[in-house]
Amino acid sequence: MTNESMGGPNAKLLTVVKFMWLVLAVAALFVGWIFFSRWQEARQIQQRALEKKRAEDQRTFDQMGGNRFEIRSFYGPAFIRRGETAQLCYGVSNAKKVRLTPQSNAVWPSLNRCVNVSPAKDTTYTLTIEDAQGNTKSASLTLQVR
Repeated sequence: MTNESMGGPNAKLLTVVKFMWLVLAVAALFVGWIFFSRWQEARQIQQRALEKKRAEDQRTFDQMGGNRFEIRSFYGPAFIRRGETAQLCYGVSNAKKVRLTPQSNAVWPSLNRCVNVSPAKDTTYTLTIEDAQGNTKSASLTLQVR
């Protein structure tokens, strides 16, 4: 019997090549699985980050008044001495216009803003806000001068 009749070196080489293709196929599947699992994990991380960002955005929106049209705050000192300056502070949500009377300084919608006032006598200040539909709300405070 010769090598060729038993399959010889060509048959052995063919068997080795078939085995190598099998090993390469298994390796390719393994590498593909690793890439897919990492892609899936990255996608899940992005999804969790997006959900966290949405929750933070919602908290911020709610803290800023959400959809409510309101005077969130309007305050100042109860009294000042004659000739002194005081700060009146306000915070509004969803207002398009803001008026402070009597007051000559400009005011505008803000979550937190203070204006300086220097009344010569006891004065009642009124903060009025207006929304896009023309609805208004007001709040007042009196600053006593001693």
